[in-house]
Amino acid sequence: MPRMIELMEAAAVPVNIMQSAAKGSLTLPPAEMIEILVYLANHNPIFGEQARLTLAGWDLEASRAVATDLNAPQEVLKYMVAPQNVRPVLLPTLLENLSVPDSSLAELAASASCEALEVMFKSARVTLSQPILAGLSSNANLSEMQAETVKQKLAALDQVLAELEQGEAESDDVLDEQLMAYLAEHAQEIAGEGEKPFHAVGGVYDDILEVHDAVADASGAAAAAAKKAAAKIGEQRGSALQKISRLDVKGRIQLAMKGNKEERSILIRDGTKVVALAVLESPKITDAEVENFACQKNVLEAVLRGIPMKRRFFKHYPIVRNITFNPRSPLDVSVTLIKYLLLNDLKNLSTNKDVSETVRKLALKMYKQKKEVGQK
Repeated sequence: MPRMIELMEAAAVPVNIMQSAAKGSLTLPPAEMIEILVYLANHNPIFGEQARLTLAGWDLEASRAVATDLNAPQEVLKYMVAPQNVRPVLLPTLLENLSVPDSSLAELAASASCEALEVMFKSARVTLSQPILAGLSSNANLSEMQAETVKQKLAALDQVLAELEQGEAESDDVLDEQLMAYLAEHAQEIAGEGEKPFHAVGGVYDDILEVHDAVADASGAAAAAAKKAAAKIGEQRGSALQKISRLDVKGRIQLAMKGNKEERSILIRDGTKVVALAVLESPKITDAEVENFACQKNVLEAVLRGIPMKRRFFKHYPIVRNITFNPRSPLDVSVTLIKYLLLNDLKNLSTNKDVSETVRKLALKMYKQKKEVGQK
């Protein structure tokens, strides 16, 4: 059965139904109703104005749910972020939705009100995006201090992008045979994912905010050094995210295996399993990186299961320890690895409230056994 919006596009809906739709009176799921209203607002000269008025006062929570949805129709997201339509209360959510194009945010940035500017300057995505910053630079509502900040951010991003391009050129010597073998081995799974866009498990900006918190707590020379490090991390993360958000599944797999450390740190959180696991196949990945991945809670369980299956990583004790202490690790993996832990780590694991009771009990049992053996 055709959806209501499809009937409207085919001009197969009576006028009275169209009028009710423009007022938001149809008995449909909120997300579908918003999609219809946006269609009427953009394409219907008779009921468009009424639809715009309805959207302006639409239920906040329902609107926020759509603004958060990575799979929301592009026409809806672009409407919600357009300068003449944007609701400041929804702007923080829209800014964090990677499905909202930078080009649309750049258009908003160029004419944003002072209230919207305050929101945009608090967003990590905005301050790390060249197109959006370029839009901000032409905004007549900027204060002198904001204008100077935008200028400095643009200059820093230019430098970082140049470094990233150099890094990409250096990665060309990575053998393509490994990539081709991975693509061939997982061809069926890749085909099943289709054009699935990048979606991170957990937030991709959280670590940037943690660094900025550290800057706020520092003082003197330490503050200056921390501020410089925070800026560098933030700029690299923003540039890498822009690149990744434009890639399909195959493109992200290629970047996972041939990209740089920053790109791997983002792609390991990819919600598409075949992409996240490709990071572990990269010839450039280091034990230190995997040690960090092993303790992360915002990765797929498949990643935590895949790490110890590789002999190179399994032989690195800190990786085994981090996997076992990670509350997100699959229970069977943690139980299998417990026997490889040292005595002190077994003791600490047995009292760790973050892991499951099964893991704690087994750790305590093995701690007592190893302690008795050591005393004999």
